[in-house]
Amino acid sequence: MRMGDHRGMSTHLPMLPSDPNAPFPPGHAALRQPDGLLAMGGDLSPTRLLNAYRHGIFPWYSDGQPILWWCPDPRTVFRSDGVHLSTRFRRWLGRCDWVVRADTCFDRVITACSGIPRAGQHGTWITSEMIDAYGELHRLGHAHSIEVLAGDRLVGGLYGVSIGKVFFGESMFSAESGGSKIALAALGRRLAEWGFPLLDAQVENDHLLSLGAELWPREHFLAAVAELATEPEPAGSWTTRFGAVLASELAPARSG
Repeated sequence: MRMGDHRGMSTHLPMLPSDPNAPFPPGHAALRQPDGLLAMGGDLSPTRLLNAYRHGIFPWYSDGQPILWWCPDPRTVFRSDGVHLSTRFRRWLGRCDWVVRADTCFDRVITACSGIPRAGQHGTWITSEMIDAYGELHRLGHAHSIEVLAGDRLVGGLYGVSIGKVFFGESMFSAESGGSKIALAALGRRLAEWGFPLLDAQVENDHLLSLGAELWPREHFLAAVAELATEPEPAGSWTTRFGAVLASELAPARSG
């Protein structure tokens, strides 16, 4: 999940046509520097966004730039049953009364993600155009939010896109320490229960690696997505299926 902005771009990139059904260039054609930059232009319509994710591609750009599309190598990925929480954090979780839910306040989560200051970031890549686009994906049932609540207060969360049986994480935030870790761990638990093996985290950073993220060769990742994106997603709303996860339930260390 992206935690900073990116200022680099190339003028020697394929330009996407106006037709949202037009295919993307293959992921292996992406640049090495900046890593994964694949194409530019187009729009953020639901049709184009869903087509991008089905092929392991995502948009990432800043105000004043055209829409830039990425497919980095390696790819940062969590196994859904592989989110790691430290022993110290688990001890704290055992006393925590926070609750995790899904899709009860998507707009609040994406707005919070857009407003959290991040190291090395000037402004935000979650522009108003992005907020509108993913809000529409949410209304269509493709984008989802995970919310960590202390009573009525939103203390952490994340959002992303679900297609088939793979979840593509977009961004996460903590309004209080540990909020995003709890959102990620609860999401990983539910995804594993639902038969989703992978949670895409897109771009490497030390924080994600400390939580158990792995670096996969792009070819390996794209092959997995090509298979998982065609799987039928479980029926029913995310709010109902996700239910309520008590943060304290995430405290016990896994055996084995």
